[in-house]
Amino acid sequence: MLENADQVMNERRGTIRVVVVDDHLVVREGLRMMLEIAGKGFTMLGDAEDAATAMSIIEELQPDVVLMDLRMPGMDGLEAIAQIRERWPHIAVVILTTYNEDDLMLRGLRAGACGYLLKDTNRETLFHAIRAAAHGDMLLQPEIMARILAHTTDMPYPPSSGTEGEKESILTERERELLQAVAHGERSKEIAARLGISIRTVSSHLTSIYTKLGVDSRISAVAVGIEQGLISP
Repeated sequence: MLENADQVMNERRGTIRVVVVDDHLVVREGLRMMLEIAGKGFTMLGDAEDAATAMSIIEELQPDVVLMDLRMPGMDGLEAIAQIRERWPHIAVVILTTYNEDDLMLRGLRAGACGYLLKDTNRETLFHAIRAAAHGDMLLQPEIMARILAHTTDMPYPPSSGTEGEKESILTERERELLQAVAHGERSKEIAARLGISIRTVSSHLTSIYTKLGVDSRISAVAVGIEQGLISP
């Protein structure tokens, strides 16, 4: 469902524009209410009950952030995230999920989502997640990261191959340290200050990590790092 075009055009600059994609009306309406309560910081441009409809809305309105469910009829959220990443890489996607979707969460990272939002989240966590996504930051709540790492550790057949020594040799010790920091939500400025290095050096290390892991973003690097056992709990 699209909002009135005049209302969209009249929104002040700096407002974070959001589209919600979820097949449950109560979830969409609940998020709409939360965003309206937040005031002028957010605008819900529209919502969709399935991913196919969402693609048309996203193409037309070009939101800053998309809140995306994973389990929907027809095209699922993972495929939609991958398409958004390919067609509109400037649009951030935050996954709407529940605690029992650990494998899907990890696959969502690989698809290009920049974070997760639990459907029973409170307003402040919601607002923080959307702001972080709009600013290009990665958001992984500690409890979600712990669940993903536990899920990966408990898998009877790990997704990556090779011995522990081979895994560790993929990245240098400093690169592993940076990847660990990224996985826990630290920004380049924070990493640089804590390690006593320049932001330029942090960027250089991240570029090297991306090349070695065959990815093009922080969130994808974290996903591969988790799969390959390069990130510890």
